[in-house]
Amino acid sequence: MAEVVPETDEQSLQNFLAYSPWDARALMDQIAIDANRVIGGGEETCLIVDETPFSKKGNHSVGVARQWNGRLGKVDNCQVAVFSALCEGTRVMLTDTRLYLPKNWTNDKERCLRAGVPEDRMEYRKKTDLALEMIHAARALEIDFQWVGGDAFYGHDSQFIRKLDQEHQLFLLDVHSDQTIYLEDPTPYVPKRTSGRGRAPVRRVTDQPGLSVRQWADAQPESAWQRVVLRQSTRGPLTARVLHRHVWLWDGKEQQAHRYHLIVSETDRSKRKYSVSNAPEKTPVQRLAFMQAQRYWVERGIEDAKSHAGMADYQVRSWAGWHHHIAMVMLALLFMLEIRVEHEDDLRLLSCRDIQELLSHFLPRRDITRQEVIQQMLNRHRKRAASIEYHYKKHKLKTKG
Repeated sequence: MAEVVPETDEQSLQNFLAYSPWDARALMDQIAIDANRVIGGGEETCLIVDETPFSKKGNHSVGVARQWNGRLGKVDNCQVAVFSALCEGTRVMLTDTRLYLPKNWTNDKERCLRAGVPEDRMEYRKKTDLALEMIHAARALEIDFQWVGGDAFYGHDSQFIRKLDQEHQLFLLDVHSDQTIYLEDPTPYVPKRTSGRGRAPVRRVTDQPGLSVRQWADAQPESAWQRVVLRQSTRGPLTARVLHRHVWLWDGKEQQAHRYHLIVSETDRSKRKYSVSNAPEKTPVQRLAFMQAQRYWVERGIEDAKSHAGMADYQVRSWAGWHHHIAMVMLALLFMLEIRVEHEDDLRLLSCRDIQELLSHFLPRRDITRQEVIQQMLNRHRKRAASIEYHYKKHKLKTKG
C-alpha cells in the first residue's frame, strides 16, 4: 500500500494500524448498525456465527498456537477468530468478531500483557462463549435478525443451544451425523437404589433407545423425502431433498430432554446436512430448509473478505493491531455491500471482485520515478534478507541447544 497510495509511507500506515489509539470496537459497532440499516429487519435476515483461521509462523502474534486450521484440514500454527455475519437473502456482511485465545495464552498473563491483551479478555472463553457474546452484542445494538445459525461445531455444544433456548432466541444449528436423538421423550430419571451397599445412584438414565441422526435418515423410505426449492441461483433453482420430524435431544446430564425440529437435507446424494431448530411447532418444512441453507453465506462473506479485502494479509502481532486491521477490512466490506445494493437494478451481477478491480484501476496511484521503483525493490530485498538471517540464527541456536 505504501508503494502505491499517494502521500503516505510505510511508517505512517504501520503506526495507524498497530499503535494508533483509535477504538476498533466502536468502529465495528457502527459498521454493524450501518449494515443493519442496509439489510436488517427482513423476514430472511439472520445472524450466522462461524470461525476462520489465519495461518501464522512463530509464536508472538496474539492468540497464535498449534490448533485446528479448518482451511487446511489439519492442526497447524495459526490464529482463530469467531465472526458473526448479518445475512439477508444472498447479501451478507461481517458485523463482529472475537479473537480466540487458547489456554496456553490465558494461562500466561505476561505473554498476554506483551501482546497488549486487555485485562478483561485474559479469562479463557470457549468459541461458543465468544459466539454468544456477539449475539448479545448484536441485540444490544438492536440489530434486527430473525434467527441465529451456525455449523455443527456450535450445534454440538448443548450448553450453547440451551442458552439460546432459555433466552427465547430462535435458532437453526447444524449437528454432526452422530448426534444422538430420541424419537420419543426419554424422560430421564434417577434409578432407585437396589441394595444397601455402595452409593445411591445420582446419574440420570432413560429407558428410551437413542440413535444417531444418520441412522434415522438412512432408515427413511424414499416417500419420506420432500423436494423443496431453496433459492434461485446463477445455475437455476437450487433444490434439495428434505426430511423432517420432531425429535428429543438429551445430553445425558440434564433433568429433562428438549423437543426440536430435525431437518435433514441433500443437495445431491453425496452431501447431507443435519440441523436442529427451536422454531415454532408449525413452521413449514420449506421455511426450515431455507433457514438451513443460509449458513452458506457466512462462508461466502469470509471468503470475500480474505480474497478481496485483504483480511488474511497483515503483519501485526498485537491485540490492538489485529483488531484495527479487521475493523478496516469490515469497513471495506460495508462499502462494497452498499455499492452492490445501490446498483442492484442496473448491475445485478456486481461482485466484490468487480469492485476491487474497478478501484485498483480508477483510484489515484502515486507517480514514482525510476529511482523510487529501484529503491522500493531494494527495501523489499532488505526485509527479505533480514528475515532469512533471523531464521538462520534461530536454526543455529536450536542446533547448539
